Amino acid sequence: MAKRIKKAVFPVAGLGTRFLPATKAVPKEMLTVVDRPVIQMAVDEAREAGIEHFVFVTGRNKSVIEDHFDKQFELEETLKARGKSAELNALKQDLPQAGQTSFTRQQEPLGLGHAVWCAREIVGREPFALLLPDMLMQGRPGCLKQMMDIYDDCGGNVMAVEEVPRDQVHRYGVVGTDGSGKRAFSITGMVEKPAAEDAPSNLIISGRYILQPEIFDKLEKQDPGSGGEIQLTDAMIQLLADQPFRGLVFDGTTYDCGDKIGFLSANIAYGLAHPDLGGPFRAALKDIIEKAGGLE
Repeated sequence: MAKRIKKAVFPVAGLGTRFLPATKAVPKEMLTVVDRPVIQMAVDEAREAGIEHFVFVTGRNKSVIEDHFDKQFELEETLKARGKSAELNALKQDLPQAGQTSFTRQQEPLGLGHAVWCAREIVGREPFALLLPDMLMQGRPGCLKQMMDIYDDCGGNVMAVEEVPRDQVHRYGVVGTDGSGKRAFSITGMVEKPAAEDAPSNLIISGRYILQPEIFDKLEKQDPGSGGEIQLTDAMIQLLADQPFRGLVFDGTTYDCGDKIGFLSANIAYGLAHPDLGGPFRAALKDIIEKAGGLE
């Protein structure tokens, strides 16, 4: 039986330079999609999947993330005094319990692999989930819950993947498959940002992982790769020689909120799906499009 996953790691140390000047003083992970910060939505996904301990790998000027997941007594007292019980209850529902959050620093921008390695002492020698908050996954159930179902059956390491056009594979980590299934399958290889003609498939790694603790051993000895950074994919390639990896084609839609178009698209998609705002927002969006001359 696969060991239960209780911890999730969230790398949140990036500078967010693609969103300047908005991210000059506000971490990119605290930018909102409709009315929720991107990092909160990643934590929501992890909670749905049964995660109990949330590990944030932060950097300088990220203390607001820690504040977000803490009690704000003055705000709560103000809401209580004003009779805003719905807003107060929403804050309480989002708040992790005492001891459920941990924060550690990535002191230098040495890549995703290095950020994951920085969480090694908190995670310990147990399997864990890794969620990249920039990648917002819209689906029911959430992406990590779908992955947990595969993990519970097969154990090992699991990655969410998705199809992209061949001419875009050079931007991502790409997996090779054994052809055993259309939605879930064994991974036979991985390549970081290959040329289209060298890619083993058009299935890219999309920002959600379940990893065994031996990944930390590989990362500790990992040489810098693409961009002079410690690449997680390079360490996973090494681990693949020792342990099985499964790929899952996520049933849902991914929005890259580290990209301006992806971020705007996410706001539209989640706005339209919002239980209270969806109808009025649809009407407002239609009016904006008509005033702009339509979609053509």
